[in-house]
Amino acid sequence: RAPRSSPHATSADIVALILDEHTRFGWGARKILKRLRTRDPAREWPARSTIFDILARHDRVRHRRRRQHWKHPGAVPAITTAPNQIWTIDFKGQFRTRNAAYCYPLTVIDHFSRYLLACQALLSVEGNGAKAVLRQLFRTCGLPNAIRSDNGPPFASTGIHGLNGLNVWWLQLGITHQRITPGSPQENGAHERLHRTLKARAIRPPAANRNLQQRVFNAFQRTYNELRPHEALNDETPASRWSVSPRAYPERIAPPAYPGHFAVRRVSNAGTFRLHSGQQFLSQALNGEYIGLEEVQDGIWNIIYYDTLLGRYDERTHTITGAPSLKKEC
Repeated sequence: RAPRSSPHATSADIVALILDEHTRFGWGARKILKRLRTRDPAREWPARSTIFDILARHDRVRHRRRRQHWKHPGAVPAITTAPNQIWTIDFKGQFRTRNAAYCYPLTVIDHFSRYLLACQALLSVEGNGAKAVLRQLFRTCGLPNAIRSDNGPPFASTGIHGLNGLNVWWLQLGITHQRITPGSPQENGAHERLHRTLKARAIRPPAANRNLQQRVFNAFQRTYNELRPHEALNDETPASRWSVSPRAYPERIAPPAYPGHFAVRRVSNAGTFRLHSGQQFLSQALNGEYIGLEEVQDGIWNIIYYDTLLGRYDERTHTITGAPSLKKEC
């Protein structure tokens, strides 16, 4: 008894546009509707539910089982109100390109705008490759206030304050290093969500080699930043919310300046510093660097590097206890 035609049915040309957008980007109904309204705001487009029904009729919808969401007590949220307050950085899990070579994608995003700053195919997770990518970013985009990462290499070590060559460089540039709680990737949830989209749209299937894979990443980055509406941004694009940081990258790093009441010590090539008659191991990541020691109690010293509190040294027990990444008013 259903009618053969309906005057309220969506026209064939609009259906074709909807299917073409899905074929091109693989987006759902919400993002497709936002994209169509942006392209032609004067035209009357169907509702989001209608677009979803059109995709479902053409077998373009994959139904997922609803998952239970668990609370994670103790997670530290990243709160930003403007671009470049916090950048998040991580390696997407390695995979093989079709020539059987491993590819390690390094991704950097601005937490506030969700702008994908870098998506670089590297040969390994070594710090030198990540540092080269970040140096280029700093030169073109400026410096963030903080960088948020996990606790694995090359972003952190198991030593005092997680110090290694990469994050010591960040401290020299005045960038706070935020480390998530070990085993708590949900504290970097926006970045984990990006990796899921990256895997679906730019890695499956992998390219023939790393150079061609980088071309795929570049195309994905442009689409993600400039075309794809982001739900966390009220369906605006990340490019519309991001701007260059006003903090310029210094080609020469200024040495630390400590107050007059600090005891300044140079870290030896063995990673140790001397106080009174004894030597204490600190970190080889600081070899040749100058640290400041501030006595806060009798025999208890704060260990300062630039404006970051690394830990406290007890000269009576000759032990160093770690400290959270706090800014020191100097």
